[in-house]
Amino acid sequence: MKSVLLWAFVLLGCSTFAQQKNDFHSWAPTPPMGWNSWDCYGPTVTEAEVKANADYMASHLKSSGWQYIIVDIRWYVANDKSHGYNETNPDYNIDAYGRFQPAVNRFPSAANGQGFKPLADYIHSKGLKFGIHIMRGVPVVAVNKKLPVKGTNVTAADIYSKQDQCKWLHDMYTIVPDKTGAQEYYNSLFDMYASWGLDFVKVDDLSAPIYFAEEIEMIRKAITRTGRKILLSTSPGETPIAKGEHVQQHANMWRTVDDFWDNWPHLKDHFEVFDRWNKWRTTGAWPDGDMLPLGHIGIRAERGQPRMTSFTKDEQYTLMTLWTIFRSPLMFGGNLPDNDPFTLSLLTNKQVLQVLNNSSNNRPVFNDQDKAAWTADVSGKSAKYLAVFNKADKDAAAVNVDLTTIGIKGSCTITDLWTGKVIGKFTGSFAPQINPHGAGLYKVTP
Repeated sequence: MKSVLLWAFVLLGCSTFAQQKNDFHSWAPTPPMGWNSWDCYGPTVTEAEVKANADYMASHLKSSGWQYIIVDIRWYVANDKSHGYNETNPDYNIDAYGRFQPAVNRFPSAANGQGFKPLADYIHSKGLKFGIHIMRGVPVVAVNKKLPVKGTNVTAADIYSKQDQCKWLHDMYTIVPDKTGAQEYYNSLFDMYASWGLDFVKVDDLSAPIYFAEEIEMIRKAITRTGRKILLSTSPGETPIAKGEHVQQHANMWRTVDDFWDNWPHLKDHFEVFDRWNKWRTTGAWPDGDMLPLGHIGIRAERGQPRMTSFTKDEQYTLMTLWTIFRSPLMFGGNLPDNDPFTLSLLTNKQVLQVLNNSSNNRPVFNDQDKAAWTADVSGKSAKYLAVFNKADKDAAAVNVDLTTIGIKGSCTITDLWTGKVIGKFTGSFAPQINPHGAGLYKVTP
């Protein structure tokens, strides 16, 4: 009897271990940090530009936890353009099974059917991880050519619907989930991505304005089936808040806003956005405030001309402080090799990144018209993190925080995490002077 119970215990333990091992949330124990080509290159990035950003990340950012290199939209179009998309005469690259392939004129290493594997191998050789952007659904060109779905006796023309086609880009048709071959199409897609060595996929037109729950589940199944740890990021936003539980159960990241660019109104909106999404954050499933439009952006982008970010330095501190205390993924949008010392300092401050990676119980303290504050627990200690913000348009102002509201009673020492300097000892309240559109981030130690 004892031996039976022992074996039952062992089997239960193995089963539990297998479940834990296969839980995709464990693939992103902290908010993912990386670079994405969209803000600087739109749909036109080249292999040389991707490698240059990977080289910079490996040399300057990897030691601070940055690891993902993401090729954004339409890497399969040979003749795309900035400030919009070429939908007049797009030169698509697609294989015999209706799966888009990298445009060889932009990604020369993809020649001879190699896909993104050579580029992924290069990025992996740097100790980094590789990701791509895709659109949900099946390519229109695959439907029109009735290309076969790999491993089935049906074609792309048997699994599609024109209903709910993307309004802003018409490369794809909707996949009808209950059609024979629908899941198999996604399976074949992710089998190919896994063979390339993919570590991250951003799937667009998936979560807003329509939330495609069944396609999200199909993608989740296809990723799991590969056995490869491919993080799933859903886009665009705002993801419907009513779908918070569903997206948390199926994705590693999901967008909380539409495309975020370098202007103060966009940034200011995030205070309300992060307030309402705060309850849905959990380890491995991260509400995503969208990319960081910092550094040199707009080189061949959808919006604006080549520029260093239009955010002031104070606004850049606000952006990084708010994303950090909320624990949003950090996806840098600028061309990394063009970073100036200030931009680099925003991305490599070890004390600030400790807040992103190791804080818990993150929550707003207050969010008024002109001022806001957030707090979080320091892992394993009685200390707290405190972020304060001056949202007003004019004049520096004291942002007063009652320290008892963040769980600090009696005397405490406060350290400025951005500068590393100890400010002093305080009792009862703390009211730092903050520049307009600016922020402060502190460690409060009893």
